[in-house]
Amino acid sequence: MIPLPDIRVILVTVTSLNACVFILYAYDKSAARKNVKRISERTLIFLALIGPFGAYGAMKVFRHKTQKIKFYLVPLFAILHIILLTWSLVLWLH
Repeated sequence: MIPLPDIRVILVTVTSLNACVFILYAYDKSAARKNVKRISERTLIFLALIGPFGAYGAMKVFRHKTQKIKFYLVPLFAILHIILLTWSLVLWLH
């Protein structure tokens, strides 16, 4: 059987990644308002794949990228993460 990392390590990692993604989405919104160099949409989608809860939270808080069709993927990424985290928890408890 493959040894699994401690669940606390997983939770801290997930929380940290989502916090970083939230900050990057906030930065992009600020850059949009100031009309300075921004983070590309491709990068923002990739960041949402890594930290969907941070991306979704920032989208709601800052009303950022909520009208763009491709950003409708963010909630799907969140569901994927919930499934993976649940699976990790089940394996850890088993």
